Amino acid sequence: MEHIFLTLAVVQLVALVTPGPDFFFVSQLAASRSRREAAAGVVGIALGVAVWAALALLGLQLLLHRLAWLERGIAIAGGAYLCWMGLQMLRASWKAKPDAAVPTVDIRDSSPGRALLRGLLTNLANPKAAIYFASIFSAFIGEGVTAGARWGLWAMVTLETALWFGVVAAIFALPAMRRGYVRASRWIDGGAGAIFTLFGLHLILGRRAV
Repeated sequence: MEHIFLTLAVVQLVALVTPGPDFFFVSQLAASRSRREAAAGVVGIALGVAVWAALALLGLQLLLHRLAWLERGIAIAGGAYLCWMGLQMLRASWKAKPDAAVPTVDIRDSSPGRALLRGLLTNLANPKAAIYFASIFSAFIGEGVTAGARWGLWAMVTLETALWFGVVAAIFALPAMRRGYVRASRWIDGGAGAIFTLFGLHLILGRRAV
């Protein structure tokens, strides 16, 4: 049983270190906002993973496989949210003054609660997470695995996600990283906005984008 936990932990770590919307969200939040907000954003991401992993254990993938329209609807809704976030970042980047003597970060309407909600929605916006968890759980969890072990694996991937993005947030919250963000905030926000928009379009267009 121990080897299942170890193998799944390694697979999850490989998936986490691959940059995606969650990584860009946490890194930008940590570099531009307070540590409390960054921590709240990480909690939101971990909650999203907990939801997708739980749904995978409960058989969501089987439902999505039978109801293709539901899968497409979730993908379109998630893609639309990521596009909206990306366009908000691009808009902020466009409005930024590149020649400002002392660049500042706009923190209006910013709070840990909002950061947690944005982190949760950023993760939930990618329905491919359900397919990912369904795939790895079906590959490593057989009929002989007890219910307690299954939910132990669920807790492990959730905690591993929180720890990984906690490390990412801690790194990007370092003073040197923050100073770098302030100096290049326009380009960083613009780049992050473009990435979020592309992720969103990929989800919306689905197979046609390939």
